[in-house]
Amino acid sequence: MRLDRSVIASLPVFAGFSGEQLDEVVSRAKSRRFAKNGHVFEQGAEATWFFLLLDGRILAYKVSPAGEQIVVRFVGPGEMFGVANAIGSAVYPANALAVVDSVALAWPSQAWPEMSAKYPALAVGMTRMLGRQLQESQARLAEISNQEVERRVANMLLRLAAQGGRKEENGIGFDFPISRQDIAEMTGTTLFTVSRILTAWEATDLVATGRQKIVIRDPHRLMVLAEGTSN
Repeated sequence: MRLDRSVIASLPVFAGFSGEQLDEVVSRAKSRRFAKNGHVFEQGAEATWFFLLLDGRILAYKVSPAGEQIVVRFVGPGEMFGVANAIGSAVYPANALAVVDSVALAWPSQAWPEMSAKYPALAVGMTRMLGRQLQESQARLAEISNQEVERRVANMLLRLAAQGGRKEENGIGFDFPISRQDIAEMTGTTLFTVSRILTAWEATDLVATGRQKIVIRDPHRLMVLAEGTSN
């Protein structure tokens, strides 16, 4: 099936592209669908493709030499991922798992040098995205080093809400499943500690939780906690 330029025309990474340029970029891509809980690629595997997520949500995570799983980030629609060539790697540095049914465009990895050279705006967009990811990682490391666990969890929930939050009748939920274990891994703490914090917050109507579901009931109060200014 021939892909249409409209699937990417509105995405920031392709801002300023002409119709012909969009057609050429799309003509080199394949549409890929990934079922919920299916791997897009695995850590250490040869990086043969890079991707642009059109719909869904991808969890990027690493497995340490000791076998511990470390959540890196959630990839949202409009983001590119798996571009190992952009960081000088021939293999994928992390695993990518579809946490909901997802659709992506995929290009052969060998096409990246040519595409980024031909379309500098694409390379600039990727550089900016990698820069944002680096800033996010540095912020998380700083939080783990300097903040109490409750503040770290509050900051992480607010960060995730900014990336993929949606208004619901009783607060701000997420457009993807997120578990207490995910929060624990992203904040450098334990499942027990995150469960204790969320249970206490639920008792004061700060959040509501369910199976792989968190709703922020009081965003302002959570922001106060994240800033460490609560009494």
